[in-house]
Amino acid sequence: MNFAIIGASGNVGRKTIEILENSKIPFKELYLVASKKSAGKKIKFRGREIVIENLDSYDFSKAQITFFAAGSQIAKEWAPKAAKKSIVIDNSSYFR
Repeated sequence: MNFAIIGASGNVGRKTIEILENSKIPFKELYLVASKKSAGKKIKFRGREIVIENLDSYDFSKAQITFFAAGSQIAKEWAPKAAKKSIVIDNSSYFR
């Protein structure tokens, strides 16, 4: 199974990465996604560096589960698109 974190470079995204790092949840790939401002930066995860991808061009079908850790406006725009191709878990308050 593959996971994606939208908003990976923000505080909530980094905390989500930390929780996954310390978990025993098995998964094949972790995709880190953020704004174009953060795209190209690298974050260490389980002994390797993962390059942050640009949200504008990210393919949501790459991950079976997508965590949104980027706030309500991002969730409003992108979560419905992601939900067509992935299971979405949204950490914002938009859908409450």
